[in-house]
Amino acid sequence: MRPFLRALAVTTCLVMAPLALSVATPSAAVAADYPEGRLPDTAKPSAYRLSLTIIPSKERFSGHTEIDVDLKTRVASLFMHGRDLTVTKAVAVQNGKAIEAVWTQVDPLGVARVDFKAPLQAGKVTLKFDYDAPFGDGPAGLYRVKVGDDWYAWTQFESIDARAAFPSFDEPGFKTPYSVSITTEPGLVVASNAPEKDSVKSGNLVTHTFIPTKPLPSYLVAMVVGPFAVAEGVAPPTPQRSWPLPIRIIATKPNKDKLNYALTETPSIVAHLESYFNQPFPYPKLDQIGSPIMPGAMENAGADIYGDTILLLDDGAPTSQRKTFGMVVAHELSHQWFGDYVTPAWWDDIWLNESFANWMGFRIGNEWRPELNIGVGGLAEGFSAMPTDAMKVGRPIHEKITKNGDIDSAFDGITYGKGGQVIAMIAAYLGDNNFREGVRLHMSRHPYGNATTEEFFGALADAAKDPRVLESMKSFINQQGVPVVDIVRKDGRLIGTQSRYSYYGSTLTPQSWIIPVCLREGSERNCTLMDKTTVDLGAAKPGAIIPNAGGTGYYRFSLTPSDWDALLATGATLPAAEGIAAIDSLWAQFEAGKLPAAELITAAKALADNPDSSVAIGAGERLTGLWGDGMVASETEAKYRGVIGGIYGPRLGAMGFNPANGAYKAEAAELQSRRRGLVSLLAGSAKDTSVRKTLLDAATAYLNGNTNALDQTYLGSGLSIYVQEGGLPAAKAMFERAVTSTQEGFRGRALGAVTAGAKLDTADWVLSTAMNDKRLRNSEKISLLGGLFYSRETRDTAFTWLKANYASFSAGAGIFSAGRIASLPGVYCDAAKADEIDALMRPKVIAAGRGELSFNRTLETMKTCSALKAAKSAEVNQAFIDAK
Repeated sequence: MRPFLRALAVTTCLVMAPLALSVATPSAAVAADYPEGRLPDTAKPSAYRLSLTIIPSKERFSGHTEIDVDLKTRVASLFMHGRDLTVTKAVAVQNGKAIEAVWTQVDPLGVARVDFKAPLQAGKVTLKFDYDAPFGDGPAGLYRVKVGDDWYAWTQFESIDARAAFPSFDEPGFKTPYSVSITTEPGLVVASNAPEKDSVKSGNLVTHTFIPTKPLPSYLVAMVVGPFAVAEGVAPPTPQRSWPLPIRIIATKPNKDKLNYALTETPSIVAHLESYFNQPFPYPKLDQIGSPIMPGAMENAGADIYGDTILLLDDGAPTSQRKTFGMVVAHELSHQWFGDYVTPAWWDDIWLNESFANWMGFRIGNEWRPELNIGVGGLAEGFSAMPTDAMKVGRPIHEKITKNGDIDSAFDGITYGKGGQVIAMIAAYLGDNNFREGVRLHMSRHPYGNATTEEFFGALADAAKDPRVLESMKSFINQQGVPVVDIVRKDGRLIGTQSRYSYYGSTLTPQSWIIPVCLREGSERNCTLMDKTTVDLGAAKPGAIIPNAGGTGYYRFSLTPSDWDALLATGATLPAAEGIAAIDSLWAQFEAGKLPAAELITAAKALADNPDSSVAIGAGERLTGLWGDGMVASETEAKYRGVIGGIYGPRLGAMGFNPANGAYKAEAAELQSRRRGLVSLLAGSAKDTSVRKTLLDAATAYLNGNTNALDQTYLGSGLSIYVQEGGLPAAKAMFERAVTSTQEGFRGRALGAVTAGAKLDTADWVLSTAMNDKRLRNSEKISLLGGLFYSRETRDTAFTWLKANYASFSAGAGIFSAGRIASLPGVYCDAAKADEIDALMRPKVIAAGRGELSFNRTLETMKTCSALKAAKSAEVNQAFIDAK
């Protein structure tokens, strides 16, 4: 899975009942003793038969589930999973005898207990359930969305939301075949994991039956129903696969003209992955499916589901969208092997799925289209995880999970960003061939089965024959924290000393790692496995030291002022990965209170001409965070905006700027990315009047019907400026255009514009009126509220609303939204506000059952930011005043 709203970028248990039993609210008597995490080792499912009636225009769906189970012992009751299911009949069939049962949900996150009217004996039994349940309105469980005049339904079961769709043993360690049939209205498209076997009339409805799947865990089961548009094709045979692989692109009807890009490009990504794994695609077909409210993507076996704007691209799609397509599709399809074909035994090991797939997404995406420069994004994401990893509150990548409410916390920047970077670091140090052979060995040992972290390490060890490298990997995976390597020159040598990085004012428990440190001096690269606190890193040469050669190391570095000056002097020629690493370490040294603020401006100037846009623009984007954190005083605002404009204005001027549709279509992707970043900095942070007027005029023409006036690349910026200049009337009009649009790209950008830079009157209207509009989806409500929190003028109003509405707002939050809701107040850079939020919100977060780790991180972020602001604000303001 690849979540995007993180942060991306990311659920429940069951029991049986006789006639007309609704789910019981947990009582002290019933809920006194039940598993809050892993189920007892009493029963193991061997096969599922799911028969669901899914009519998306209805508010509820119904189902009949049969589960073949092997019982290890005699039982009178059994714990399973199921959430908010109205079970009308529950029966166990053993040795030809039907035994009635009572189903009771005993935990809000979906643990249920089945009490049998007579005990079941050890051996084989079939559990049968009839039930119905409500559709969800967000991407969790079986959910539905109205697009235009039509209703559609999709599933999102990871992590623990399959239990909201059918009674189950909802754990990744239980892999069985699934036989699925779906009954719905005639004329609707129906898809699941396996190819469709047949469809037959059933009264006024039609029943679609699918061939049994390969063994799957419940979280990888998928179903979609609706009047979808479909494009069909094949992935041609490859050296690993002798047959053509059927591929379909499935999307809502308004997207019928946006299917071709994915249909054309998916086969190439499949081929790259088959080559890496040296195995054919593990399933008999591949459906790539769009959903308007998925804020990420999900690797359901043979039936991946993506957010519409990730999968569905038209001819004018901007470079940023094509990059996202390549990276996310490669990520999800790599899961078909690493995650689906070989699945973690328990949620402790989910990092194996996501960290590996994150690394593969950027790697294979880069192989697919090298000109898009996708690969460097993986390193940037790794460094972006470090601020979270450097906190007191947190978790290691590989963490013991004992409760259902803790599972979603494993889908965060630590798993995706840090985990992906650690994989990259070890693969680079070990050698690509050795690492790949270890991965292939791991696949071959667990076909369509489950595996643990230790088994993965064992495969790497057998392939690489270097236990010290594996110990290095474990030192990063099994403990929280970010190492920082302090490098000094001494007696003609470079001496490195490692410690645990901490923010200004924060004291953390000391730790050590086995760090693969690779230095570059000129063209010479030298790598050392740093297994002590202080080590000799080699001879010191004149000139710049690049302490993270290749940028793949998951560590920060600190340098003396003179060595920072030498490194920054190479800014215009620094390779992209090393430039990203340098920006992160420079800012980390400032945030630890060990580097003057003026050096941040120096770095932005030095890197502004780097040929890689992520480096050239990234240093400037970091400067804008000082404004967002309130470190720039109102009386210094003009100087701050002048510095941003002074650095980046001439560079946009030299490139030129025409926001018209397709004006730069023939230009290299990297130049398109650079211009987009420059426009964003100048229109937003610098408040450049010329750039803003150009965008405003283009947006006005666009909204008046001239859709060629504004390219998709600049649509969000243009619409935001239009609303900012037009105030509340423009916000209301933009909202109406958004919620009546069937074009998801426009809808998302238009809703974002409603609250971007909003004033208090707009905030009051959004919270009192827009948030109650039934046309607004729950995920969009989170985005609107997030926009109000982001604006310094409206965040107090947004916080007041969230306090009053947290329980209802977070009800039913799935993996994509629970943590995000809890972390919304994190925009405050104020320790006193953190204490207030803690007192007011913690009971609400705990009651919601999900998102507590995100909430704790939010509070710590606010406090560390507050400490740095108190210590450095005067210096920051003086740096902008003095800047030339």
